[in-house]
Amino acid sequence: MHYDADARTLPHNPLKAIVAPRPIGWISAMDKAGRLNLAPYSFFNAVSGEPDMVMFSSTGRKDAMTFAEEGGEFVCSLATYELRDAVNATSAPLERGVSEFDHAGLATTPSRKVRPPRVAASPAALECRWLQTVPLVPLGGGKAGSFLVIGQVVSIYVDDRFVRDGRVDTAAMQPILRGGYFDYFRIESENRFELERPKGGG
Repeated sequence: MHYDADARTLPHNPLKAIVAPRPIGWISAMDKAGRLNLAPYSFFNAVSGEPDMVMFSSTGRKDAMTFAEEGGEFVCSLATYELRDAVNATSAPLERGVSEFDHAGLATTPSRKVRPPRVAASPAALECRWLQTVPLVPLGGGKAGSFLVIGQVVSIYVDDRFVRDGRVDTAAMQPILRGGYFDYFRIESENRFELERPKGGG
């Protein structure tokens, strides 16, 4: 079959079920007044390793994005299976300036190089400086409904328990990943395998 968004040949858009599972950026940001926001974003990923950069995409100008712009910084804490209920709780549509940390019963801990704190219980976090926000204007022009927020990573925290032989053990942290609809996935050690790149080439 072919899905056409205009014809609605399926009751739900299959995009999120096909581009899946996706990492979750659990974004904390602080406005100039010191108010905190924490929210999960499933349109999130690393976009560069030289220099380290990440992005998250916001549908509408939500607090995490506007706080990141205003404060110039944000933090991506790792969303894990152990913290899944708290991750979900921080997606609640609270009033601007109401702390999702408090709402979800989460403790904060200071970041090293940026003002917004990270989630204390999370085993890893990326401290970022905001670079730019890109409006995602659709074909034919018109008003952007979503916005791509790009930040440069200036410091990385990893719980020492998950650093082994100089490598971070991703599976041991059990990150959760977003699928379509209400589906989530988690990474587990038994599903891990390695492949070496072919030699030669550019």
